[in-house]
Amino acid sequence: MTAGTLPALYGEDFATDPGRHYERLRRQGPLTRVEIAPGAEAVLVTDYQAALDVLRDTHTFSKDPRPWPDTIPEDSPVRSVLGYRPAVAFSDGDTHARYRKVIGDSLGLLGPHLLQTQVADAAAALIGRFAAAGRADLVTGYARQLPLRVFNTWFGVPDAQGEALADRLATMFASGADARAATADLTGIIGGLVAERRTRPRRDLTSYFVQHPAGLDDAETIMQIAVTFSGGYEFTANLIANTLLHMLADPRYDGSVYAGAMTAHEAINEVLWRNPPQSTSSGYYVRYDTTFHGVGLRAGQLVLVSYAAANGQSSPGGETDAWGASESAHLAWSAGPHSCPARQPALLIAISAVEQLTSRLCDMRLATPAADLRWRPGPFQRSLTTLPVHFTPWAPKAPPPPDE
Repeated sequence: MTAGTLPALYGEDFATDPGRHYERLRRQGPLTRVEIAPGAEAVLVTDYQAALDVLRDTHTFSKDPRPWPDTIPEDSPVRSVLGYRPAVAFSDGDTHARYRKVIGDSLGLLGPHLLQTQVADAAAALIGRFAAAGRADLVTGYARQLPLRVFNTWFGVPDAQGEALADRLATMFASGADARAATADLTGIIGGLVAERRTRPRRDLTSYFVQHPAGLDDAETIMQIAVTFSGGYEFTANLIANTLLHMLADPRYDGSVYAGAMTAHEAINEVLWRNPPQSTSSGYYVRYDTTFHGVGLRAGQLVLVSYAAANGQSSPGGETDAWGASESAHLAWSAGPHSCPARQPALLIAISAVEQLTSRLCDMRLATPAADLRWRPGPFQRSLTTLPVHFTPWAPKAPPPPDE
């Protein structure tokens, strides 16, 4: 097959039902050529074991695209995700370890109890906006707002700039025509924060990144913050929305989140197996000509791992169905040296966000059939555009006067 005739991982048809496309691709073998944007070709890994081997094999695969010819068209929207930056997601060896330590050490300063309190406060404020109306869009009004408030607090981002960041992030991950401009805007906003914290540090993650003993320069600091903020926020927002849809649409809940037998954690685990919020990895590059799982690969060839397709195999770990297996077996957090460094705080935010909402509005029901909901296009994410619900109107109790 030539470019233009390859299976396409973009457009409305793919966004509506990616599982059908993954099933067809798996029948072609563990790795297959695909088009991820017009004129942009990659090799997609759809087999579970092959995916693990790519993610763990640093001798055969590199994360740094610079040594190889650039095969992505200059105006391609996927450059916003695949283009090189001095960041943890595009580095190997000692450089990768240095960047990852800055991220890990900084996130390690976040206490889980404080984080739960931040989520509860943000949830109460957001639910209070729509509880009395008896209807809401849980994507725009809750799932994308709650982690944004938490991340803004962590990084010391003013609310107005946080809204701009969220908009730019959504545009960037959708890999549309405005993706490159969105990436430039994102870098500019974070660059302003870094410059300010160089002169006036505060008790926030931006200052911790700036002051870390690794001594990152401005460009490196901006990129590590951008990767942490963008990946963590986008993943968590999508995970919350996808989990709420799963709980509302799954017949085991009888149409009500109150009637279900699973906890929020169990529902999230199923979503991470069946409908991971990041459906495809960023780029891996073949270091030398080789044969991998029976497929010939050329040096410099772009390889992507489909977490969603690999998870979709019925028995990745043996006889147990994928969604009944251990939560550590799915690939939603990736694996190997580039596995997600923010797994624990992201999981804690998502669990707390779902629990806070479902405990207050326990009779929520979908206002639109699940099959009619629309998903944002793009090969790298699984993200709803809206999630309309209705429920019994509820007026949150006003806080007591100060003298009480």
